[in-house]
Amino acid sequence: MKNDISNPPVLPEDKSVRIDSILLTSFNNKTLFNFYKATNYRTIWQSEDSRKIILTELLKSDEEGLNPEDYKVKTLSDFEKKSATLNDFDLAKYDILLTESFQKYISHLTNGTLNPRKLYKNWDLKENYIDLNETLTNLLDSDSLADKIEQLKPNHIVYKRLKKALKLINTFPKDDFKALKIAEIIAPNDTNPSIIDIKKRLTYWKELQPQDSLTTIYDPETILAIKKFQNRHGLAIDGIIGPATISSLNFSKKQRMQQIIVNLERWKWYPKEMGKEYIIINIPDYRLTLIKEKDTLRTHRVIVGRAKRKTPILSSKLTQVVFNPTWTVPPTILREDVIPAILKNRSYLSESNIKIYDRNGKIVSPYEWQLSQAKSYRYVQSPGTFNSLGMVKIIFPNRFSVYLHDTNHRDYFDKIDRSLSSGCVRVDNPLELTEYLLNDAVNWNLEKITTILQNEKTKFVKIKKEVSFHLLYWTAWSENNKLIFRDDIYNLDNDLYTKLRN
Repeated sequence: MKNDISNPPVLPEDKSVRIDSILLTSFNNKTLFNFYKATNYRTIWQSEDSRKIILTELLKSDEEGLNPEDYKVKTLSDFEKKSATLNDFDLAKYDILLTESFQKYISHLTNGTLNPRKLYKNWDLKENYIDLNETLTNLLDSDSLADKIEQLKPNHIVYKRLKKALKLINTFPKDDFKALKIAEIIAPNDTNPSIIDIKKRLTYWKELQPQDSLTTIYDPETILAIKKFQNRHGLAIDGIIGPATISSLNFSKKQRMQQIIVNLERWKWYPKEMGKEYIIINIPDYRLTLIKEKDTLRTHRVIVGRAKRKTPILSSKLTQVVFNPTWTVPPTILREDVIPAILKNRSYLSESNIKIYDRNGKIVSPYEWQLSQAKSYRYVQSPGTFNSLGMVKIIFPNRFSVYLHDTNHRDYFDKIDRSLSSGCVRVDNPLELTEYLLNDAVNWNLEKITTILQNEKTKFVKIKKEVSFHLLYWTAWSENNKLIFRDDIYNLDNDLYTKLRN
C-alpha cells in the first residue's frame, strides 16, 4: 500500500483544530502522519454527521466478518459522547484516532486483515492495491460518505451470500448439543437410540419441523430431513446416516459462524474484478462455473488436488487448448509414484506408454534405466485414451505448472470426495467446454474435434476469446435463505480463524 498521498492536500473544514506533530508522531504510523501532513496538521472530522457515519460503520464491521475491537470502537464512542465539550488537545486526539481506525477499516475491507502470501506457499493472486490516503481524501470530498464506503466492499455475489449466511447463522439460538456417536450406519426405517438426538439436531437446523414427541425410528419425515441436510453440506444424498453425515451434524453454531467469517476474509483477498467472462472453480465444492456478464452459462464437475498435493490458488487467463496431449511426468509424481513403480516392475513404463529421454533427448531403454540417474531423465507419456491427461488439456499461464484436463478415469466424477489429483484440475465433459471456448462452429465443432482426437496426434489451438480464470477456495455461503457448507478438504479454516482473532 502506498504511504504517501498523491492527491492535492486535504482542505480542512472551518473550525478545525491544530494538531501537535509530536502527538501525531506518538502514533508511530507513517501513513497517518503523511495524511495529516497534507492537511497542514489540522483536524478533518468537524462534521458530526461524517463522524457518526464512520462510527456506525466501525460498530457494525462484524457484518463484514471483521472485529469491531480492532478499530477502538469503545474509545471512539466515548470521545463522540463528549465531543461538544472536548478541549483542543482531546479533539485532536479524537480526530487522529478516528482517522487511524478508519484507515485500518478501509485496509481490512479492501484487502483483508491478514496477508495470504505470508500464510500459504501455493498462493498466486495479486494483492488488491489501494492507496489509503488517496482513498480517504476522495471520501472526504464526497457528498455521500456512506455510499462511497459501501463501494469499497467486495461486490461479488459469493461475498454477498456470505454476508447473508452470517446474518442467517446469527438468527439461530445458542446450542449446547453433545457430540453424536454411532456404532454403525443408520439406514431408513432402522430403530436406533441416537435417532432422537439426530432429530433434535435436524430440528435445530430447521430441516425438521418441531415435534411434540420423538421416537427412535428413522421414519420417512426424518429421512427427507437428512437428505436436505446432506444436500446443503455437499454429501451423498442417500438418506444413509454414516460417519460423514454425523461429522457434519456435529458442527456447532459457533464453528459454522467461524467458518463463515474465515470465508469472508478470503473473499477480501480475491480479485475485485473477475472479468466480463470468466471461469471460477471452488476447490472444496469440486465445481467449475463459467460466467459471462454475471450469468452462469455452464457448470462442470471437477477433480482437484488431494491434501498432500493441494491445487493452488491463482488467477490467470485461458490461452490454449491441446488435443491429444502428451504428459511429462512432474517432479513430485516422479519421486513419489513413478520411480517406486519402476523399481517394483520395469514393465510399468511400457504398460503406461511412458518413454524415457536423457539430457540429450535420446530415448533410454527401460532396462538401461538407472536409479542414480532417475531424476535427470524426462518421462513422457504418449497421447491416447490411456493418457493421464485424457484427450484434451486447457492451458492458463501459472508458476505451478497446473492446468485443466480430461482424464482416463471418468468414473471418478461420480465420487463425492473428489480431492484425488496431484494438483491439476480434471474436468468432466471437457470437450463441450473446449468447443465453447474455441467459439468456432465451423472449424471447432464437436464433430471436427472428434476427428482430430481419433488421429492421436498432438495439436495446439489458441483460445481467441478473452476468458479469465480463477482457482479459489471457499467452504461456506448461502442460497435461498439456506446455509450451505462444504468440507474443509485442506484443513485451512480453523487455523485461519485462530490467526484472525489472535
